[in-house]
Amino acid sequence: MSRFYWVNEDRAARTKHGGYLDAAHTWGLPGIRCHACGATWSAVAHDFPAIDLSPLPESREFLKPRAESFPEFARLRELVRPLLPPHIELPPGTSFGPLKGSAVGEFGAMAWLGPRLLLRRDALESLQAEGVRGLLGCRTELRFRKKNAPELLELQIEPRGRFHPDCIPSDVPPPCTTCGRHGFGRPDEPILDAASLPQELDLFRVGNFATMLIGTEQFMDAVHRLGLVGMTFRELPTR
Repeated sequence: MSRFYWVNEDRAARTKHGGYLDAAHTWGLPGIRCHACGATWSAVAHDFPAIDLSPLPESREFLKPRAESFPEFARLRELVRPLLPPHIELPPGTSFGPLKGSAVGEFGAMAWLGPRLLLRRDALESLQAEGVRGLLGCRTELRFRKKNAPELLELQIEPRGRFHPDCIPSDVPPPCTTCGRHGFGRPDEPILDAASLPQELDLFRVGNFATMLIGTEQFMDAVHRLGLVGMTFRELPTR
């Protein structure tokens, strides 16, 4: 049976290197002001840095973060939907294009920007050579203050698996039938829904809680074999 691990930033490694990123993706869907459930909200970590919106005549409409009514959000979502695989959900706040911003200090093999993971090119290629499946490194537009800056690539990590319903509190209202919002906090004891987990990826996000990054045992073992520093692993049950 496959084993799955919650992958998180090792804060001690950041303290050791001292690197800091201040960056955002180029384009994004707006947030929503939902007329049905009354919530104003935006998702986090639904990021597709490999998707270029510049060919769209309406690309400027995706530059400014803001909240829109559901009909306006739906109009914009349909403009970008053909650029992505059909299984990808596009909640409000989904972002596209390379990270743009500044990078200060020293970096090791990896860097984190909240739940987003960046790897040096050599670290990414080493993981791929170890047989880790589904890693897509995307260029960034980061400004460094020093010469000979490292090349940091952001991983495009799809939200695919889901929490098992058993770990979502029973008093949480069902998702809004209009905007899809399902308002619950991260469970203290997360359980992954085994039937939802992708079989072809060694690194993915929890689809209904995308700030959580999940790696397979193969991914964890490759990280350890290569001596890559900057991640912690906690095994999660499946059901």
